[in-house]
Amino acid sequence: MCRNIRPLANFAPPVTDEEVHAAALQYVRKISGTTRPSQANAEAFDRAVAEVAEVSAQLLATLVTTAPPRDREVEAAKARRRAAVRYGT
Repeated sequence: MCRNIRPLANFAPPVTDEEVHAAALQYVRKISGTTRPSQANAEAFDRAVAEVAEVSAQLLATLVTTAPPRDREVEAAKARRRAAVRYGT
């Protein structure tokens, strides 16, 4: 999976539309193999991002879990620690 796509489920506060759109954009970029489509493909690219974002938002809205919501700051701190170990910074 693309490293830039982060889990979005079960967070407090809930995920925003911007976060879902950013994840959808990363996904479409990954599978299309381009970060910026040509003019000929721009409409299809943008439509794919919108559709993936819509379906992703629906999925996140319908997921059910018994786990307590994760805290964004705690998860970000964990990611920073993992990066420090991985990259030695």
